[in-house]
Amino acid sequence: MSRPLGRAVFALSAMLCALPLYAADLPVLKVGDQALQTRGILEASGQLKDLPYKIEWFNFPAAQPLGEALNAGAVDVGGLGDAPLVFALAAGARVRAVAATRSNPQDLAIVVGEHSPLHDTASLKGKRIATTRGSIGHYLALAALKKAGIAPGDVNFVFLAPADAKAALASGSVDAWSVWDPYTALAEARDHDRLIANGVGLSEGLSYQVATERAIADKRVQLADFLRRVAIGQRWALSHPDEVAAMQSRVTGLPTDVLKTVYQRGQVHPVAIDDSVVAAQQRTADTYEAANVIRAHLDVRASFDRSFPLP
Repeated sequence: MSRPLGRAVFALSAMLCALPLYAADLPVLKVGDQALQTRGILEASGQLKDLPYKIEWFNFPAAQPLGEALNAGAVDVGGLGDAPLVFALAAGARVRAVAATRSNPQDLAIVVGEHSPLHDTASLKGKRIATTRGSIGHYLALAALKKAGIAPGDVNFVFLAPADAKAALASGSVDAWSVWDPYTALAEARDHDRLIANGVGLSEGLSYQVATERAIADKRVQLADFLRRVAIGQRWALSHPDEVAAMQSRVTGLPTDVLKTVYQRGQVHPVAIDDSVVAAQQRTADTYEAANVIRAHLDVRASFDRSFPLP
């Protein structure tokens, strides 16, 4: 081999070796997701392009295991509803809400089978209600029962993961299922289940990006950039439900028409963490306290970090 050719081959080899080293040197942000909803919006809106860091995605079927992962430090940031955040904080999680969204709580509902004799919340007395402990579904069931004048002890809660709850409803092992989209939309469209109550007037419709205290301190630059991209993607998704549904379908395998329903009725949009958001979160925590879901009073003010501006 000639010297010039040898030098060229050596230089090329050095470049090839340096590429994976460069990728490996990128900071890593570990992101928890539910049903790949955040990832789907970011991919569809183009917000995952030109990342100056690497995202490791961790997908969860519901908020409770995502909250547990945050508590264990297995993920840096992830999306939680208002009620699951209360549940995680009561369990001692060292986390803070760093960004907020509001949605139309029509996507949160109590579902019964197509031929069920149940037609309203009052008919749930003495029945078996499936939901995930500490979830927004759990919160909805408690709030709906309270409005109907039914004590939590007058129903039988069966705490299950969404897939198991769906199977239990189909088999008749439970009478109703308190759940959220995309499970609600899927139950309506594919199983012809009926909704006997929804979250309108009962749920605050708030969700959060929740980060560990360590990530806020050690990965602040990456976290701020990620939150900015999520907010931009959410705004974009409001006017592009078809594109988001198509991308989400490719990522999750869920039907496009179901996902389009999810985005059109949810109308998820970013909001600033202001005093009204904190007050709404306190009402959610107080509801859980009154129902003995959490054992001690929780002052939610310290659970927010308002230092990440809304783009």
